Amino acid sequence: MALEKLCGLDILPFMRTAFDTRRAQLELNVASCNFNNPYMLLAPPFAKPKRTLKRLLKRKNLKLNATHGTTTVGIKFKGGIVLGADSRGTNGTCVASQKLKKIMQINEYMLATMAGAAADCNYWDRVLEMEARLYRVKHGQQMPINTASRILSNVTSKYKGMGLSMGMMLAGYDPEGPRLIYIDSDGLRTEGNSFTVGSGSGFAHGVLDSDYRWDMSDSEAYRLARRCIFHAACLDA
Repeated sequence: MALEKLCGLDILPFMRTAFDTRRAQLELNVASCNFNNPYMLLAPPFAKPKRTLKRLLKRKNLKLNATHGTTTVGIKFKGGIVLGADSRGTNGTCVASQKLKKIMQINEYMLATMAGAAADCNYWDRVLEMEARLYRVKHGQQMPINTASRILSNVTSKYKGMGLSMGMMLAGYDPEGPRLIYIDSDGLRTEGNSFTVGSGSGFAHGVLDSDYRWDMSDSEAYRLARRCIFHAACLDA
């Protein structure tokens, strides 16, 4: 099979000849040397598999895609706004980090979620933090959510088609009450009661659309956000 060929198990004698239990056990120990469990048949029979796998795939003309993406969710209900996100950061087709912070604090009354290119999102988050501080100095009050969203929307519209990759939600409180606004790298800006952003948003939407209610309790909103992220993280691969 292709998986046996990829892992190198098809070249082991016990895969081609009469089965010898003792000999098979010795060969399985070699083939699974990278794992604590000596019976893990899928362990590649070479050292440092993370570094070596790409080279072996190219040599054998095999393709293996293990891309994982981002899922963020925003829910506005009678009790306020709940934001949720996974913590995976990808580098090409590999998960490079499981501890990425995707919900950023802009000021005391505003949060932003990030999905897309981490560099783009982090940079414009910092720019927005700076603009919020300048607004407070100039006007003596917090920057409204609507103003912050327009700043980001103007930025993304200006750089549309130039490789900017960013999908963000701004959530917080201003004199008009709680607000949840979505902005993406195409310049789209829209306000709503619920959004999911990222490559896993299609899976999260199914859960969100099925169970969302305006009159949810706080605990129900927390559970709904967790379920959206959980299902998307499991299926977005």
